[in-house]
Amino acid sequence: MSLFLFFLLFSILLNNISNISAYSSQPGICYGQLGNNLPKPSKSISLIKSLNAKRIKIYDTNPQILTTLKNTNIQVSIMLPNELITNISTNQTLSDQWIKSNVLPYYPQTLIRYLLVGNEIISSTPNSTWLHLVPAMRRIKHSLKKFRIKKIKVGTSSAMDVLETSFPPSNAAFRKDIAIQVIKPMLRFLNRTGSFFFLDVYPFFPWSSDPVNINLDYALFRASNVTIKDPGSSLVYTNLFDQMVDAVYFAMEKLGFPDIRIFIAETGWPNGGDFDQIGANVFNAATYNRNFIKKVMEKPGTPARPGLILPSFLFALFNENIKPGPGTERHFGLLYPNGTRVYDIDLSGKTPESEFPTLPPPENNEQYKGKIWCVAARGSNVTALGEALSYACTQGNRTCEPIQPGKECFKPDSVFWHASYAFSSYWTQFKKIGGTCYFNGLATQTAKDPSKCIFLY
Repeated sequence: MSLFLFFLLFSILLNNISNISAYSSQPGICYGQLGNNLPKPSKSISLIKSLNAKRIKIYDTNPQILTTLKNTNIQVSIMLPNELITNISTNQTLSDQWIKSNVLPYYPQTLIRYLLVGNEIISSTPNSTWLHLVPAMRRIKHSLKKFRIKKIKVGTSSAMDVLETSFPPSNAAFRKDIAIQVIKPMLRFLNRTGSFFFLDVYPFFPWSSDPVNINLDYALFRASNVTIKDPGSSLVYTNLFDQMVDAVYFAMEKLGFPDIRIFIAETGWPNGGDFDQIGANVFNAATYNRNFIKKVMEKPGTPARPGLILPSFLFALFNENIKPGPGTERHFGLLYPNGTRVYDIDLSGKTPESEFPTLPPPENNEQYKGKIWCVAARGSNVTALGEALSYACTQGNRTCEPIQPGKECFKPDSVFWHASYAFSSYWTQFKKIGGTCYFNGLATQTAKDPSKCIFLY
């Protein structure tokens, strides 16, 4: 064999090994930072290693995290914030400067491999931003080329709400308001650059919204006698996750892009939540995440794409106490902020189930049938409570009339008491359309009757 041929074959082998590593089926972990009690990045990275994670996703370009990740051999996904998308889409200089400031100081010692332009922008930004997404992705890709960075894939994360319909999977299609103007140009970009469709997939949400018609075991990868056959494709599904992922594959195929690979940017199950949030418990969270690891490691692919490795990130590293929204938002962590495990898990999939400690039995797999009130949280800052009280009283229909001076619920005359009344009154009116008992952490649910004056949910 000639020396030239030897080096050529060796180069091909190394390239293949690199590709296999890049597309490893072993899940990574999402490292969110929306907590005021989280450990420092150095401690967090040590905890990530203890979970056997080889890949992490952050939601910014935190300098401390990226510096700590230097020379760790952990692959990293970073993110350009939603609020910069519009400006970068029209300004190549700004794009270049962002890469120069947020990527070059760390690359290549930090193995940045994915750059997400925004986070679920269809779900979380005004529609005026949507048309700027793909131009911003093009600008960022051009900047990477300018600085001769070839190993970073550019994409953006999408939630399942980009679909108009998702069941059965073969009938799935992207929403009419975004399919041609936003999604198709994005798919063209992803196809041309060899990137992924980054998708957030949470079987918890469709199951919890319809637990009567969706089997819980089907959502947790543990259904032994529940299958769903797609009448259009004749494919048979044994779990809700595959069904959701294939819906996106079929939707992309309808737009003429059947070969773009999906990367699971987020998936997971909450380990806790509010009283009225069904199925959010440690047992279900551990069951889902352990079975997900087993599924992607041992049986890669989906019915529509059998055998195709599905790279992924589990959400999330920590329970994050200042995430807004319902209680489940603050309870997706594999770890508590002090670094202890919510439940045992091994991202490598090598630890047998029998070696994990027994899980606590689930106690809320059926709807809570008791009474619930929304009250001010003990220890809340009085000034912040007063501001939240003022906000709640300006919403809805006569929300705070009974706590005005001289009215039946005015006494005791305290900010804490009045805020509790206002929070419950607000929640009672707006719960059904997405209102939460949170108020930036100032409110909490209780099953203990606080007073005849506090509204009941």
